[in-house]
Amino acid sequence: MNDPNRVLIFDTTLRDGEQSPGATLNLAEKLEIARQLARLGVDIIEAGFAIASPGDFEAVSRIAQEVGQLDQPPVIASLARCAKKDIEQAWSAVQWAKRPRIHTFLATSDIHLKYKLKISRNDCIEQVGEFVSYAKSFCDDVEFSPEDAGRSDPEFLWQVLSVAVQAGATTLNIPDTVGYCTPQEYGQLIEGIINNVPGIKAGKVIVSVHCHNDLGMATANTLAGIKAGARQAEVTINGIGERAGNTSLEEVVMALKTRPQFFGGLYTNIDTTQLVRTSKMVSSLTSIPVQPNKAIVGANAFAHEAGIHQDGMLKNPLTYEIMRPEDVGWNSTNLVLGKHSGRHAFADRLRQMGYDLNRDELDKAFERFKALCDKKKVVSDADIEALLTDQFESLGNDLFKLDELHVATGTGNTPVASVRLIDQDGERHEDAALGNGPVNAVCNCINRITGANAKLVEFHVHAVTEGIDAIAHVTIRVEMSDSEGKKYVFSGRSADTDTLVASGKAYLAAVNRGLQRTQLARRPVAESV
Repeated sequence: MNDPNRVLIFDTTLRDGEQSPGATLNLAEKLEIARQLARLGVDIIEAGFAIASPGDFEAVSRIAQEVGQLDQPPVIASLARCAKKDIEQAWSAVQWAKRPRIHTFLATSDIHLKYKLKISRNDCIEQVGEFVSYAKSFCDDVEFSPEDAGRSDPEFLWQVLSVAVQAGATTLNIPDTVGYCTPQEYGQLIEGIINNVPGIKAGKVIVSVHCHNDLGMATANTLAGIKAGARQAEVTINGIGERAGNTSLEEVVMALKTRPQFFGGLYTNIDTTQLVRTSKMVSSLTSIPVQPNKAIVGANAFAHEAGIHQDGMLKNPLTYEIMRPEDVGWNSTNLVLGKHSGRHAFADRLRQMGYDLNRDELDKAFERFKALCDKKKVVSDADIEALLTDQFESLGNDLFKLDELHVATGTGNTPVASVRLIDQDGERHEDAALGNGPVNAVCNCINRITGANAKLVEFHVHAVTEGIDAIAHVTIRVEMSDSEGKKYVFSGRSADTDTLVASGKAYLAAVNRGLQRTQLARRPVAESV
């Protein structure tokens, strides 16, 4: 089925990664990430959980229709519980891909069986056989995951997996769902599965690893599983995901590439020069910043401050670097554009940066680029990235759009903001509000107009480039409750040369998402004008 030395990369950024609090992506953003994952060379893209929502279904379907139809496309997968409706919905979404996959799962740990599913071990075995077989009736490529495998009884796990193989599963994924295992334990678990589940040694079934980072061992566990014989790794860009996150794609890929002797010549088909570009795109579109000391793609990953390190680097980079920065994409050309740059040059640069925009999207982006050129002498890649992030943010079905914003503030004065919004019907609504600071005043005003009861829980602002004319990139998270009192976190982001304008747009983006999700939209308190 596969070169025994090749490790398949299963990227779940768009499914497990999107489960990070506040990391909700709209359709346009998911498509851009999926296209970039294909350029990166991932083997399987888990495009979403098709039954989770109409939006998830549409995203999986569109990715299957577009990315799944490339000349050499990745496999497009959708997650599905062991339930007929889930499996049917997953197939309806992925069927358009040249290489579709249904990924179904059922918990196998005693704690999940008893308290979550309330079924016996025999019930579990019967359901696995029934629903893997049902998935197989739609799709030849079926993956089965025993949820919480890391805390499951190994011998029972062998039974369940054997039934899954008999029912037609072609990939067996072993999740350490709560990040409980140590590398030695996890490696032994994988080794035991390979030795005791029929079909694996014969090459008919691939064993996959899926680890969470609750104890900071996700990458170590994944590599231990690969060392023990697994040949698929389930990962996310930047390691994003629920709680402490998932195994980081870039860390696994570069560990295998940097230490080939230790891993016996194992390799992936990832184009590592695309790692930094992909990392920046995902970070920007999900509003989840990459920590500076993050391995491989962090801003400080190849930075050296200590004098003895700098001295060694000047004499021979190998003294303190085990990888070349250009191997992971840090040496990409930073072409500077300006107001005299044409549409063709701008479009070409977007393609080099990994963005594939249609005609209308390109027209809007170029118009905003020209407007920025009037404010800045030169526009860098980072500025363009910020503009596109802001543009993708506004592609959702927003309930309100910012029309005007004015803020009066200063030493000894109470800040006051006046805001005008336009709703979906084209009506304008405006109001004014005080605050303990200019950003707080803007947020209070937006709350008054939209009727949202949003609470600002996180606010980040940073300059995209150097200089006093730099674009301000603002990321905001708000907490909102639905009608039953359940709390959710929503993110918004925007970029502008005016920090207050960027803040207002980012806050409104988060509120729009919250209103759509929690169905809290009420008639604005301000009069229409």
